[in-house]
Amino acid sequence: MFPTYDVIVVGAGHAGCEAAVAAANLGSKVLLATMNMQTIAQMSCNPAMGGVAKGQIVREIDALGGYSGIVTDHTMVQFRMLNLSKGPAMWSPRAQSDRMLFAHKWRMMLEAHPNIDFWQEMVIGLSVKGDQVTGVRTGMGLTIPCKSVVLTNGTFLNGIIHIGEKQFGGGRAGEKAATGITEQLIQLGFEAGRMKTGTPPRVDGRSLDYSRMELQPGDENPSKFSYTDTPKLEKQLPCHITYTNDEVHDLLKEGFDRSPMFNGRIQGLGPRYCPSIEDKINRFADKERHQLFVEPEGRDTIEIYVNGFSTSLPEDVQYKALRKVPGFENVKMFRPGYAIEYDFFPPTQLQLSLETHLVKNLFFAGQINGTTGYEEAASQGLIAGINAHQAINDLEPFILKRSEAYIGVLIDDLVNKGTKEPYRMFTSRAEYRILLRQDNADIRLTPLAQKLGIKGADERMDRVNAKIDAAQTIAKFFEETSVAPEDINGYLESKDSAPIRQKVKLQGILLRPNIDMTGLRQVLPVLNQFISQFEEEFTELAEINMKYEGYIKREQELVGKMNRLEEVRLLENFDYSKINSLSAEAREKLNKIKPRTIGQASRISGVTPADVSVLLVHMGR
Repeated sequence: MFPTYDVIVVGAGHAGCEAAVAAANLGSKVLLATMNMQTIAQMSCNPAMGGVAKGQIVREIDALGGYSGIVTDHTMVQFRMLNLSKGPAMWSPRAQSDRMLFAHKWRMMLEAHPNIDFWQEMVIGLSVKGDQVTGVRTGMGLTIPCKSVVLTNGTFLNGIIHIGEKQFGGGRAGEKAATGITEQLIQLGFEAGRMKTGTPPRVDGRSLDYSRMELQPGDENPSKFSYTDTPKLEKQLPCHITYTNDEVHDLLKEGFDRSPMFNGRIQGLGPRYCPSIEDKINRFADKERHQLFVEPEGRDTIEIYVNGFSTSLPEDVQYKALRKVPGFENVKMFRPGYAIEYDFFPPTQLQLSLETHLVKNLFFAGQINGTTGYEEAASQGLIAGINAHQAINDLEPFILKRSEAYIGVLIDDLVNKGTKEPYRMFTSRAEYRILLRQDNADIRLTPLAQKLGIKGADERMDRVNAKIDAAQTIAKFFEETSVAPEDINGYLESKDSAPIRQKVKLQGILLRPNIDMTGLRQVLPVLNQFISQFEEEFTELAEINMKYEGYIKREQELVGKMNRLEEVRLLENFDYSKINSLSAEAREKLNKIKPRTIGQASRISGVTPADVSVLLVHMGR
């Protein structure tokens, strides 16, 4: 009935969709197995993509040939570039998506791919021969053969939904949990744990009074995520902001005795940086109010997502408290918020390729690894899909360094440090933020995609080369073009910048604080005429490269020093217990994680600089 697939992806959330596309675009024959074809790429929680550090990840996925950025550009209803008041390392794109269109567009793109087949049924286990996966087993008793498997089970593994004192099995509202896989993996020797996440109530937008809220419009000139020729966002929908108050907090507290979070029924740890509303008012009792973002779920629906009001309190408590929020006095609730508890597998059991140590050609991606967020899941799916293809073709695994991508930071953190609570990406987790900007993800990563042979990378490289050439041409113009005092001093004085007394090069003017290319173009017609021939994206890159050249060079030097440690390879199955001069903790951690390089070993929690020195001596360095 079934051929032997190259890759079977279990689960069709954000990680599963990117995994399927990545393997298929490298030439593998892929089967995407899901319990429900109607919920492919569903935005289970907030209807948005991107945000601080997450936006950089979406652009990195796109630069590597993934589809998340393309789908977002086709389906977004609002776009904002966050942190524009800060340096370019912090600029982060974020888009509100039309939730139904997002899932529809993903499904259409997957179905259009000739290398992807589908199967709708619960996968309850794996076929394993020796130490290698050979297929998956389904609830109807079928065995589907394959050469590799990527597990992207999200919150479905033994998922339990909590609403007040009620609890029932489920992987998402209205969908049953997945059983069987956890139990088999534990039998195979894997360690499992429990985590928790939550979602807020959904409400009827017709019942809200937006005049009592703050308007949050999109950017005047909206950008996009994909480096490909995706459509420009024309008509944006507004979001709104409102706040909780003491009355809301008091009503919520009345339900604390029935809260599964406070009475011990939920064992798993929730996301520290996205706490429930009851957790916020308990942990931050000194705060008089908490911000709520009122976000539309799409263009053609009245459903509203109440971002910031995630909760597992009883539905009657949620309803009473919501009605005391300004603008929500007459609110009608579509469904209450809930918490969900699910199984995950500590990611220290993985290699940097996301292949498991215990079972060959078995990969984990997404929330099964202890992460939270669509973007974090999608990026892991992409890497797991690529490496599933690489593994079955006896090719080198594709591993991104911390200096190459936020995706590299994410996976390096997970594998070397593990996580006991849902892991979320922040810019602060990356050492080389000025190198890992959202504007240069294509320059960093598309050459790697081309080298891998990912479909479409050659065409993308044409644009990357044009962008690099344009930035260099613009930089040369600034180096060679002089400006006279009478042409620029008025502008400089308006920016509290010292006037010039003789002609100076444009580059020197641009490097001053508070001076930018937009302002210079307004007062220098010759510059405006020259810059007008280039795309805005190209001029932005040129300006950042010129203004931050010193910082960029400094980080590149640090990367060079660190990469010397990455070049010292370690034996894959070396027994570190033989090196008595290593600390006991280092021997234990090194044997468990099996680092590929000295650089990776140095980032393992519990491995000290002294242990690294011992390894270098042992390696003859």
